[in-house]
Amino acid sequence: MWGWSCVVSAGLGVVETMRVLVTGGTGFVGAHTARALLAAGHGVRLYVRDREKAVRLYRGWGLEVPECVVGDIADEGAVAEALSGCDGVVHAAALVSLKARDAERVYATNTRGVASVIGGAVRRGLASIVYVSSVSALFVPGQAIPADAPVAPARSAYGRSKAECERMVRRWQEEGAPIRTTYPTGIVGPDDPGLSEANHAVRTFLRDTMVMTSSGFQAVDVRDLAQLQVALLKESEGPRRVFAGGRYLAWEELARVFDELVGRRVRRVPVSGGLMRIAGRVADVVRRVWDFDFPLTGEAMEIATRWVPVPDDPALDALGVQYRPVHETYGDTARWLWRAGHLSERQVGALAHPVERAA
Repeated sequence: MWGWSCVVSAGLGVVETMRVLVTGGTGFVGAHTARALLAAGHGVRLYVRDREKAVRLYRGWGLEVPECVVGDIADEGAVAEALSGCDGVVHAAALVSLKARDAERVYATNTRGVASVIGGAVRRGLASIVYVSSVSALFVPGQAIPADAPVAPARSAYGRSKAECERMVRRWQEEGAPIRTTYPTGIVGPDDPGLSEANHAVRTFLRDTMVMTSSGFQAVDVRDLAQLQVALLKESEGPRRVFAGGRYLAWEELARVFDELVGRRVRRVPVSGGLMRIAGRVADVVRRVWDFDFPLTGEAMEIATRWVPVPDDPALDALGVQYRPVHETYGDTARWLWRAGHLSERQVGALAHPVERAA
């Protein structure tokens, strides 16, 4: 029987609270989810590899540092101890690397991590389990992604690991385990402990150039994704799969958003989708000889040039989650990139002086 939650009085009524284990609690998605949980009054336990990083991160945000358990997501015993006493879990941790020499480690870490974290939560009978997947696990070039989309084939070690993790999670869901899977597109937003792939792209757009090609860019604000995951933890309907598509903009539309935000015309370079895909395939071949870690791959270029927009999930309204405006998302992201030293004041333009701009 799936059971969870404790009920406490909060002065204005009875509020259901949980104690939630968050893996990847010093990463982009995990940290924002932990912040959203804390803001909602829930207890948070972080499963991290580096406690000092967690201390620096949360104190830097002006927050009390949550309880931390140090360990590897592939360590089933350590994960089991971390799950003890928790009502729910958000599994946001994953190893990401494009280097060929890391392929075996990426695949093993991610698949064992899901077996340990999600599998461990299922065996304990936790009623609130959220797994952070990715729409890319369902992506077939040039095709729309339906709600019941099968797992798509993948070429990279990371892509193959996400596909296998998806299959494992779906088997548990078919058995009735209350796992709620979120499928974000690109994830952008401020306060990024590292520099996620989508935020790296935003920096490139403003610092270097925007490539005008086929298709467009779809991304969800990490803060909206965090709110969705908190809402799903409180669900009681059993297994669910929810798309977190966010906002889709054709490349020229996105460029105009940045024009308006920074107060100048960002640099644009037209490149055909076919040429982009050839470059990605060439990079895959080169990587076999020169093991570079730059996000130019055949898979990435297929996504960049042949993406079909993911529609809003009907579940969002019922869960009380609304996406914030694109100008707010990209404005906050670019301004954070400047303050964090990833962009210069000139590159963010008017965003560096919003009061003067308003005047």
